[in-house]
Amino acid sequence: MSTPTVRDRAVVIDQAFAVLQRWGLRLVVLAAAVYVLGWIVGHLWMVFFPLSLALLVATVLAPPVSWLRRHRVPSGLAAALVMLGFIAAIVGAFAVLTPQVAGQAPAIASQASDGLQRVRDWLTDGPLQLSDGQITRAISAVQDKLQESAAAISSGIFSTLSAATNAVINLVLVLMLTFFFIKDGHRFLPWLATLGGRRAGEHATELLGRTWNTLGGFIRTQTLVAFIDALIIGIGLAILGVPLAIPLAVITFFGGYIPIVGAFVSGILAVLVTLVTNDFKAAVIAALIVLGVQQLEGNVLSPWLQGKNMNLHAGVVLLSVTAGGTLFGITGAFLAVPVAATAAVLLRYVNEQIDDGVDPEAPPEDSHAAALLAEGKVADDVD
Repeated sequence: MSTPTVRDRAVVIDQAFAVLQRWGLRLVVLAAAVYVLGWIVGHLWMVFFPLSLALLVATVLAPPVSWLRRHRVPSGLAAALVMLGFIAAIVGAFAVLTPQVAGQAPAIASQASDGLQRVRDWLTDGPLQLSDGQITRAISAVQDKLQESAAAISSGIFSTLSAATNAVINLVLVLMLTFFFIKDGHRFLPWLATLGGRRAGEHATELLGRTWNTLGGFIRTQTLVAFIDALIIGIGLAILGVPLAIPLAVITFFGGYIPIVGAFVSGILAVLVTLVTNDFKAAVIAALIVLGVQQLEGNVLSPWLQGKNMNLHAGVVLLSVTAGGTLFGITGAFLAVPVAATAAVLLRYVNEQIDDGVDPEAPPEDSHAAALLAEGKVADDVD
């Protein structure tokens, strides 16, 4: 008859280290897999970038295509009509705004010299009390610096032309891929279900369907956030009497889709136009309006609306945007929230599958964890 092993402290510590060892190896393998995946995406970014943008645009254009298809319009014709309508809306907006800008441009140009003179007067008569000689020397220093950097500027022009060429190519790719997605996208999930079989195909189609709906919600919510920003800034500029209030509001709207830089550039443009068309006091008020709207967007609207729409905590939204912008710049900041939302969809689905595999007689925290987390009961119980 064997004597049972006594669980002394050594046995408990040994078992604890065994568990840490197993999980440590698993985490190392997962980290290596994530690194390899990031390396692949980085080297194939010229493919993934237009693909990602096309998917986001397709989530917005797919519903009207589906509606046309349900009314017996062929898929190709429905996709072509929606794409033409989308392009016509963008071109129409620029067509409406261009005459306003062109009509007021001469007046703004004539006012620009007066605005610059007001800035010069403020530098000399204002709190800084600069002399004309100091201002002249500063302007001369800037001119000398520009002349010394002529070679760098010329090379920068060529790099800018290269970037513009790449932007045009990516735009064409995005439009073509969007057309194919909204035309044949409804066939992808049934094909994937057939390819993956009963179990794998069912999981893949359910997960991709949820991800698609989440991405569509992200674009719609971001559109709402950009519209609120443009509306507030447009009203503020109109009250100040800025001539280009409506075009600047439209620029702010489109800039809302480019985190950080888009809002910053559109805000600077609004302040500069206010400065040259009105006065320094109005420019300061415009700057305060822009800063207030940017704080409202970054700390309230975007985290709250995006978090509510995609069932993400506001802190997760802020951290994902910060991490994406730090690692991958503007593109990373723009795609960070969709990536975080996709990861959240995956984790929720995995949690649901774990619940299905748990014995029904297990405690509710084990057998209904996904439902409890979704309803927020766990947090309420803790509080």
